[in-house]
Amino acid sequence: MPATPSFELDPDLLRGKVAVVTGASKGLGEGIAARFAELGIDVGLCARTEPKAPSGVRALTGAVDVTDSDRLEAFAGAVERQLGPIDLWVNNAGILGPVGPQRDHDPLDVAQALAVNIGGVMNGTRCFTHHGRTGPTGRRVLVNISSGAATSIYQGWSVYGATKAAVDQFTRITAAEEPGVYCYSVAPGVVDTEMQTQIRRQQPEAFPAVERFEQIHREGAWNSPAWVAEHLAGLLTGALKPEAVVYRVPDEPR
Repeated sequence: MPATPSFELDPDLLRGKVAVVTGASKGLGEGIAARFAELGIDVGLCARTEPKAPSGVRALTGAVDVTDSDRLEAFAGAVERQLGPIDLWVNNAGILGPVGPQRDHDPLDVAQALAVNIGGVMNGTRCFTHHGRTGPTGRRVLVNISSGAATSIYQGWSVYGATKAAVDQFTRITAAEEPGVYCYSVAPGVVDTEMQTQIRRQQPEAFPAVERFEQIHREGAWNSPAWVAEHLAGLLTGALKPEAVVYRVPDEPR
């Protein structure tokens, strides 16, 4: 039997809402989009590889690199024209690498991680808050996908952890600047995605915590994308009201 969150989702408050999800061609983003569609949320989905549109709702998809601010802005405008004002924006696009001791990192790999994990979040946030100024009033929610790595010390994840810590602080400041937008930096917990496969391929010399993630894999102790999506939907309706901007999705009951 599927797990249910501690709050109740009102389908009438979700039907016809419009959400944008970046990095939606695979993994967590694809799973979030699929569950949103099941909940009746219309979706604008983008990634470097154009996502597939889920059935049952209105959808707009696009091949968009979040580091390209002009293309992301154009996509946001197209979503508004075709689907309506954006109620929820999920900055999900991100990359894991480089992994290993910082002394060995290629500066180009570091620059790419900063551009996607921080710059992409900033570009998406700016698109959403900019477009929202001309839209109708109502509950508008920004979600920036973060990670427990923002606060945990994982040797070999200096760049990834630093980018997620930056996302947390950026979201806190955005929340102060945008009182008309509910802003959250959400750590989804460990989700079984391609990124987790990349993690398990690491050698202990590069990433000493690899055994922990191998054990999670063996035990199947994941949060499903649908579980994460339901918590984001709770943020959209107000059924879920975290006490702070930075929020961690609880572990999914087994």
